[in-house]
Amino acid sequence: MATDASPKPAVKDVSAPRGLDRLLKQSDVVLAVILVTVVIMMIIPIPKQLLDVLLVTNITASLSVLLIALYVTEPLEFNTFPSLLLILTLYRLSLNITTARLVLLHADAGSVVKAFGSFVVGGNYVVGIIVFILLVVIQFVVITNGAGRISEVAARFTLDAMPGKQMAIDADLNTGLIKDDEARDRRRKIQREADFYGTMDGASKFVRGDAVAGLVITAVNIVGGIIIGVLQHHMTIAQSASTYTILTIGDGLVSQIPALLISTGTGILVSRAASDENLGSQISTQILANPRPLTIVAAMLIGLSLVPGLPMPPFLGVGAIVGGVAYAIHQGQRKAASKAKQAADVPAAEPPKGPENVMGLLKVDPMQLEIGYRLIPLVDATQGGDLLERVTMIRRQVALKFGLVLPPIRVRDNLQLKPKEYRINLRGVEIAKGEVQMDHYLAMNSGMASDQIDGIPTTEPVFGLPAYWISETDKERAEMLGYTVFDISSVIATHLMEVIKAHSAEILTRSDTQSLLDNVKQDNDALVSAIVPDLLHVSDIQKVLQNLLRDQVSIRDLIPILEALEVNSRRYSNNPTSGNPEGHQVSHTLVGFRNKGPGSVD
Repeated sequence: MATDASPKPAVKDVSAPRGLDRLLKQSDVVLAVILVTVVIMMIIPIPKQLLDVLLVTNITASLSVLLIALYVTEPLEFNTFPSLLLILTLYRLSLNITTARLVLLHADAGSVVKAFGSFVVGGNYVVGIIVFILLVVIQFVVITNGAGRISEVAARFTLDAMPGKQMAIDADLNTGLIKDDEARDRRRKIQREADFYGTMDGASKFVRGDAVAGLVITAVNIVGGIIIGVLQHHMTIAQSASTYTILTIGDGLVSQIPALLISTGTGILVSRAASDENLGSQISTQILANPRPLTIVAAMLIGLSLVPGLPMPPFLGVGAIVGGVAYAIHQGQRKAASKAKQAADVPAAEPPKGPENVMGLLKVDPMQLEIGYRLIPLVDATQGGDLLERVTMIRRQVALKFGLVLPPIRVRDNLQLKPKEYRINLRGVEIAKGEVQMDHYLAMNSGMASDQIDGIPTTEPVFGLPAYWISETDKERAEMLGYTVFDISSVIATHLMEVIKAHSAEILTRSDTQSLLDNVKQDNDALVSAIVPDLLHVSDIQKVLQNLLRDQVSIRDLIPILEALEVNSRRYSNNPTSGNPEGHQVSHTLVGFRNKGPGSVD
């Protein structure tokens, strides 16, 4: 075998720098040192220069958490957030204590606190107090309260939905739609999700308590600063109030702004639904999907610009921008539709005319699944369809459970069917059919549902049970209420599996029986040779196996079945009343054979 002897290019090392890599390996030690340092900061005074760095680090960490929450696609990707929230809250409170100590002792807490107290609020401590109170009210009343409520409801609904989700996983596992490893991963994900929302319910109390602590610390610093300034530094009340209030407000602002960022990140994280895109992509895609609402908004803004008394430039300018965006979206959609139409109108290349070979038309597929044109995305992997993969898993499951090797199941579209209808054929004859709702889920009451759910009433196609077609937005709510929810592919695959089980005897052909015997013959040649053709024909064994399959008895282990057939065949052939010493006519007696042989047949 030839080998490539040419020199290979050196592989570039794209791993993390060596120093950072060592730091990451010792992350547990680093975290322990950080926590101990945070506690020490509450006791030991810190220089002002170091305090400035720590305050900027606090702002940096808060911004990082907010942006990470924006870019995660599902909350479990940031499941360390509750613990990180506690650490950042403790860190921020230790900074508050440190700055309070410096303000009260030296009337100076570094350049960062001074900048926020003087530059941000213009040196006016009355304005600073108002701005600080507004920030605390926004954080405490609006963001923290809302995030805490979302966490509480999500935790309760997630725990209530766990039994239904577990039943859905068990159903998929029993029908062969998923494997054991995937089932374990899905169960583990459900458990992690419940733990995450339960922890977030408690972690949101940290943010609420931090807001209250900020108010208390600010009030204590102002009152304590005025008393110290008047009694110890012999300032007037006005001088003491101005000096210590500005510094305290600077301390409050430099602490509450990061706290506000963390609270916003908390709200974004707990309100996210699982998706393949980050929040920015989702919002832009959904808002800019339809140009009509933007066109109406643009028209209203331009109309308001013409109303007497209202300033024309801002209304007219913003209206023109929104209208331009709507026009650009409309043009883009028109171009995409035009390209799709042109691609559809291109005629297929016609094969050269000649004598038509019709022999191929006589071949009939053993198993066939026909679908309407609206169900085509289910078999298109580029559109996320997984029906073909599920059909493959069904063949594997049937082989393992019943010992029946299914012929390839052909999936094809049929324009004569309804758009959302499917049909299952056995050798060209319809044996089952059903109809589904695209972009919907089938919700079945498993007996644990606590309430009714809005949806389209229907009958489940497999067992004929009452069910509902629900939209994707109602999926989580249905699971939380105790419904078992299936996607479209699962419904069709489950129906196909049950139909195969019911018609397994008709599916087994003489050729399939011969293939099974040839497989056993590789290891047990003497057994097969003793039966076929001296005692029984392949057709006789086929009838026995069909009867076993009709009674839902597995034929995977053929050896005990063949041994029982040999014993019974010899007994009947040696019986003078059988009328056939050769045993070729004993099949009518063995057709009723079920499980008279060894107990391992089933």
